[in-house]
Amino acid sequence: MSGAGAIEQALIDAGKISGDALNTAKAQRQGNRSVWRTAVALGYIAEADTLKLIARQFGIPCLNPEEIPASTFDITAAGISYPYLSENRVYPVRLSGDTLEVVLCDPAAIPLAEALLLGAGRDLKVSLATEEAVHLAIERAFGKGASVMDSIVGRVDEEGGTDAEIEDADHLADLASGAPVIKLANLIIQRAVERGASDIHIEPFENDVSIRYRVDGILHHVESPPKKTHAALLSRLKIMARLNIAEKRLPQDGRIRTRIGGKDIDMRVSTLPTVHGEGVVMRILDRGSVVIDLGALGFPEKELAQFNEIIQKPYGMLLVTGPTGSGKTTTLYAALDKINTPDKKIITVEDPVEYQMKGINQIQVRPQIGLSFQNGLRSIVRQDPDVIMVGEIRDFETAEIAIQAALTGHMVFSTVHTNDSAGAVTRLLDMGVEHYLISSALAGVLAQRLVRVLCPACKRPYDAPDNIRAMTGGPTAWREQGCKECGNTGYRGRLGIYEMLVVDDAARNLILQRSSSHVIKEQARRAGMRTLREDGWRKVRDGLTSVSEVARVTAEEVL
Repeated sequence: MSGAGAIEQALIDAGKISGDALNTAKAQRQGNRSVWRTAVALGYIAEADTLKLIARQFGIPCLNPEEIPASTFDITAAGISYPYLSENRVYPVRLSGDTLEVVLCDPAAIPLAEALLLGAGRDLKVSLATEEAVHLAIERAFGKGASVMDSIVGRVDEEGGTDAEIEDADHLADLASGAPVIKLANLIIQRAVERGASDIHIEPFENDVSIRYRVDGILHHVESPPKKTHAALLSRLKIMARLNIAEKRLPQDGRIRTRIGGKDIDMRVSTLPTVHGEGVVMRILDRGSVVIDLGALGFPEKELAQFNEIIQKPYGMLLVTGPTGSGKTTTLYAALDKINTPDKKIITVEDPVEYQMKGINQIQVRPQIGLSFQNGLRSIVRQDPDVIMVGEIRDFETAEIAIQAALTGHMVFSTVHTNDSAGAVTRLLDMGVEHYLISSALAGVLAQRLVRVLCPACKRPYDAPDNIRAMTGGPTAWREQGCKECGNTGYRGRLGIYEMLVVDDAARNLILQRSSSHVIKEQARRAGMRTLREDGWRKVRDGLTSVSEVARVTAEEVL
């Protein structure tokens, strides 16, 4: 290997990092730390991706944590200390004949690994792994078995104070600005981003703190710090979100913007006082991971054609329905991206603006200064838009303005919370909107849910029983198993299942007659509409998801 310069050049050649970012890392490098390692710490590049690139470039194996073997190396006989290994992140695996096997997190540590050799003429066999994985392997083999979080928590304890001091806002601010607490907060966020989590839940209880990540819609417990670190950790997160660390009695909302693994990450932060302390939930908005391609969201061919036809209309209203976290906003962003051309003026009013889109005027709702959905929508109409997106229709005023806009030559997109597509009509009626206005303005309603996708590496088929065959239309179904590729969950990623209600003449007549949502839905099914569950069964038949997933997200649907 030709050294650190070759690694940096390889990163630039692969488009992983810019020269300017590397220069910034060089300027902020401390001690003997590699420039690329500094770039990882600054969030310019992802550690795991960088290690894989280095491994391919220089022919070095790159190991997952579970692939690192147990060590048989005797550090006592070699006169080597655990602190030396821990500080330099050098994990000796075994000395076999004239070959010493080691695992490193940075090829720059190879000279240090060579110092472990007990004599000349021996070879060095090097593998790479992440810094956390190497640290954990060293701790298990030669230390006390502590994890990265354990070692950070130990340093937080050293900088802590008495119970009275921990209640003092000034002391908490000092503690939250210390390196160990900063590392603890960053570690929790970094692990969540690496696992593809959408939310981080930090919940205090009487004797402990629970940290859970929501991955693919499901909450998973992860390694959590002890209760005594909670006050300092929460204060750190409040500082990052620009919240008042002295206010512990009232809920607060803020926002964190940071860079992790080469990605720009936005996080919505919400604190909530509980009996045992303040809980916090952080919604992770990874601008680089949002899918704004309608074709990649899981639309069946027929429903995609219908949806595309509606969003191209010059006027009317399209509603997307579903519970919180069902991907409604992502679908609307994909629709806006599809029709975003220079000849159209598009304005949105959202709470919050989750992803910024080029060429679209986006307005953030701010109720504290009087900028609500209805006020923002009134102003938008006077801005000569072609397309309007309202983040959510929550009340009569917003619904009335949106429908009037749809009737006066604008295409309006919005969301409502209902169980199915036909339920959107009932919801508007319940808000007080006249049935004849709904009939005239509404062009279509899309109901959707998100189901987890079976891991392609470990999913397995089975002979479906008769009741499943009747629903899926095929003899074979698939189920999850679990492997290292999917974190033993059996699933990797999510995709949508859809129910597309096109408001045709028959549907309009039913709306004018104030028919129930059940009647409207049955008429739509006779006209060829597939329900959410029916679309789910098709995806089960195609091996994309499991029966249990479809049943879980469509539990309220009765066929």
